[in-house]
Amino acid sequence: MTPQTVAFYTLGCKLNYSETSTIARLFEEAGYGVNKFEAGADIYVINTCSVTEFADRKCRKTVRQALRKAPHAFVVVIGCYAQLKPKEIAEIPGVDMVLGASEKFNLLKHVEDLTKAPGKGMVVAGSVNQANEFVNSYSFGDRTRSFLKVQDGCNYKCSFCTIPLARGSSRSDTIENAVANAHKIAEKGVKEIVLTGVNLGDFGNGTEVIEGTRPKKEAMFIDLIQELDKVEGIERIRISSIEPNLLTNEIIAFVAQSKRFVPHFHIPLQSGNNKQLKEMRRRYKRELYADRVRVIRELMPHCCIGVDVIVGFPGETEADFLETYKFINALDVSYLHVFTYSERTNTLAAEMKDVVPVQERRRRNEMLRILSEKKKRYFYEQFVGQTRKVLLEESKSSGFLTGFTDNYLKVQLPNHALAVNEIKEVELISIDPDGLMSGKAVIGKLV
Repeated sequence: MTPQTVAFYTLGCKLNYSETSTIARLFEEAGYGVNKFEAGADIYVINTCSVTEFADRKCRKTVRQALRKAPHAFVVVIGCYAQLKPKEIAEIPGVDMVLGASEKFNLLKHVEDLTKAPGKGMVVAGSVNQANEFVNSYSFGDRTRSFLKVQDGCNYKCSFCTIPLARGSSRSDTIENAVANAHKIAEKGVKEIVLTGVNLGDFGNGTEVIEGTRPKKEAMFIDLIQELDKVEGIERIRISSIEPNLLTNEIIAFVAQSKRFVPHFHIPLQSGNNKQLKEMRRRYKRELYADRVRVIRELMPHCCIGVDVIVGFPGETEADFLETYKFINALDVSYLHVFTYSERTNTLAAEMKDVVPVQERRRRNEMLRILSEKKKRYFYEQFVGQTRKVLLEESKSSGFLTGFTDNYLKVQLPNHALAVNEIKEVELISIDPDGLMSGKAVIGKLV
């Protein structure tokens, strides 16, 4: 009998969430019931990530959780980890099928071949070079926010990263289609769009394939955001992450005067040491990064700036790490995402010498995590006593709503006749010990 229900579980980035949501809609259109993970289903689809060393552990745990909910369910694994290590995943007890990067959007067709048999699961994962088409996606389910995919893949060859091996070369949506998707999202009543991609600032690669030549770059990221800024019905557009060498002054200046793009940038740094940046094969030096932060602060003093940083990369001495620490400490940024380096198969970094002991990597991570908390609190403190617009969301605390300001301050406020998905003027009152801003709605001011 053909299975009638399907449930999804997403690990990893916003891009994965946008793709999971799109695949779920394909199942709905085909007549399947889409259940929540906890409710059980005939088919479980697990969309995986490969960024951290825990990908295998998380995948195995999720498979076990699914089969506890529905012991006879079919289990399909897709995503980056599925492309990188399909045979390894196929040997996880309970996995029935593994689909690679170019197959995951054909999942509906592959479901017809599912069989519950003992032993290894079926693997349908070709070369990542086959993942050369852009498949547009956007998430829907959270009424307040939608992740809109506009770019996929990456042409960069950072020595620590497996994403090009998992997602293929850089390719993009067209501006016309991205704008059309933004209109669809607006029609659903969603107030905020988050633009997502693997290398978002490289938007435009692969928009048009000319016979016998490399893809021609027809547009740039600045062209895309200028058009999206015109879409009526969307109150806010947020840029998820953008490389510092692709974050031009023109983009910064546009966001500063935009009607819809919010004052929030997340800019990967990875190291504040130029020797390490070269070893990582990053495409900038720390001086460029500092200049990007300077320009943002000049044009948007209230802007939230997030930073990705990796600790314990091979060859990182204590002096190198301290240089990174001091560099970030001196930067006027708002928070950090700190990653402990882990060896990834088939990367140049995995073959490098002068490996940093794991315990030392963890110590450095903790130092930067504490610095991040200090940076975040200092950023929040600047806005106590001010009034800012907050997009209201559900809260885990009874009697309260939470939400984010345009510049990414997380706020909790009493739910006095307020509604999810409203944008309200909120007075920012104080910061609790956990770093959450408390506020109260300014009565009568619905934006």
